[in-house]
Amino acid sequence: MSKRHLFESPDGLVNKALRGIIAYNPSLSLDEANRVVFDTAYDRSKVSIISGGGSGHEPAWSGYVGKNLLAASVAGDIFASPSTKQILAGIDAVPSDKGTILVVTNYTGDCLHFGLANEKAIARGHKSRMIICGDDVSVGRQGSLVGRRGLAGQLGVLKVMGGASGAGATLDQVYDLGVAFSQQIVSIAATLDHCHVPGRTEHGMLGSDEVELGTGPHNEPGYQKLSPVPSPEELIHKILKYCLDENDPNRGYVNFTPGDETMLLVSNFGGMSHLEMGALVDELLEQLARDWNIEPVRVVAGPLETSLNAPAFSVSVINVTAAAKNCSYSVEEIKAFFDVRTNTYWESMAGSQAQQRSRQQQFVHAPLEPKKTVDDAKDLKIDPATLDSMLRRACAALVKAEPDLTKWDTVMGDGDCGETLKTGANYLVAALDANLAAGGSVIAVLQELEDIVESKMGGTLGGILGIFFVSLRTAVEQNVDQAMGSEGVPELWAKALKIALDNLGRYTPAKVGDRTVMDTLIPFADAMATGNFDEAIEAAVKGAEATKTMTPRLGRATYVGADTSKVLPPDPGAWGAMVAIQGLKEGL
Repeated sequence: MSKRHLFESPDGLVNKALRGIIAYNPSLSLDEANRVVFDTAYDRSKVSIISGGGSGHEPAWSGYVGKNLLAASVAGDIFASPSTKQILAGIDAVPSDKGTILVVTNYTGDCLHFGLANEKAIARGHKSRMIICGDDVSVGRQGSLVGRRGLAGQLGVLKVMGGASGAGATLDQVYDLGVAFSQQIVSIAATLDHCHVPGRTEHGMLGSDEVELGTGPHNEPGYQKLSPVPSPEELIHKILKYCLDENDPNRGYVNFTPGDETMLLVSNFGGMSHLEMGALVDELLEQLARDWNIEPVRVVAGPLETSLNAPAFSVSVINVTAAAKNCSYSVEEIKAFFDVRTNTYWESMAGSQAQQRSRQQQFVHAPLEPKKTVDDAKDLKIDPATLDSMLRRACAALVKAEPDLTKWDTVMGDGDCGETLKTGANYLVAALDANLAAGGSVIAVLQELEDIVESKMGGTLGGILGIFFVSLRTAVEQNVDQAMGSEGVPELWAKALKIALDNLGRYTPAKVGDRTVMDTLIPFADAMATGNFDEAIEAAVKGAEATKTMTPRLGRATYVGADTSKVLPPDPGAWGAMVAIQGLKEGL
């Protein structure tokens, strides 16, 4: 794996990349503030399809915005989901008379942020729905609450949905087709080494005598390491067995019968040569025909959904015949949707440039948001100096902990937790420098935290904190009249924390023992019911420490298959929450 990059720093890299990417199609526009790429030529009489996710997977998803495919895409930071605010900007950019469908791969951060955006869009009057695609067979049925994670099979889903939308299908027809098609995909990835993220020092590497099977597209360790390295023929045999062996009770997700029409998608993660990709496709087709009696009617190969510079690939097999049985379209109609021409990267790197317009016309500015106000009757006021001190100490604790959080998240996740929390802390310090705490308004602080989380912090933790802070602020406003004097403040916080966590439970199944941030937040909130802040802090510390011995049950860490006989690092989200809470106490 090469650690060298042309752009060594990730600062500004995503926005700069999007500015360059849209040059291939002059009908595209970029809302740079929200990282939304949208088609100015889209037809609002057709169903709008929107997708997105973390950056680093290009051409997914900005490269698929255009005629007969996506109306818009939304990009997050590298390997981190976009924020709810960004996604709402994408929905607003391409309103549809028929309705909008959000399509995402099954990762917690994407599900949370797109899910919350879907709910908010509906509340605003949009006819909006959401499809979550999970196709990775390396994540078995047993012991997983989150289901299969998403690989490049999602691109096939987007392609047939885009074709149906372009043909004038109804919202129900496009949605049902997307669900039916997504449920008939089996995929798995294999890697020769992990990718390297610009600006990061922590990374995983494979030995020269290892190949990893079941790898995730965000540097998640695979399901199985193979050593010595098998031959290409042996590796492909294992890949197809995991995908197609219906006798495997843990991974036999899709049934294939003689005569079923199928499609094959082979995605280059970014570091495979075109020469080897061609040989890979040839070997796949030979073994499919020889060992499985499958001859795909469509074959697509290339960098469909990458993972920066990873020398890796994924294989997806789709049963089109089975999908047709569960929607209103025939096999021939689905193939026609898959074949319909677009003016996106799906067709070629050059795209469509017959109609030119200047680059500056492609860049648009997001409208200014109205300034938020605080209702004094619903506000909780405390001593300004104390409030400022508490928040600064919490931020300082998070910044100090960032290297450890990043290191631990690289072991058990995708390495962005420490940077996400540090980013949020730095923005809060900047707001404090601008006199955020001068009025002693707790509601003003919570509003600022909402804005920071929604605008600056993506990823799973950003989604969780976004919902948490919105709910916490609402709970404080609705119950502040019960805080009569200083004696009632602990009771108010206890009640507000409980309400916020109950609301958060609607969006994530995480509980104590699942090795997540909830292992800190829930014990802290429960102990606050006693009215003793010191006891609550002690409970938060114990909860974070306990994650060292837990087996992950939610989030990307569930894909690691950790050896619980070894000492694990603490969950970085839980630890980050704990050090922030301790910082609040130190600032008193």
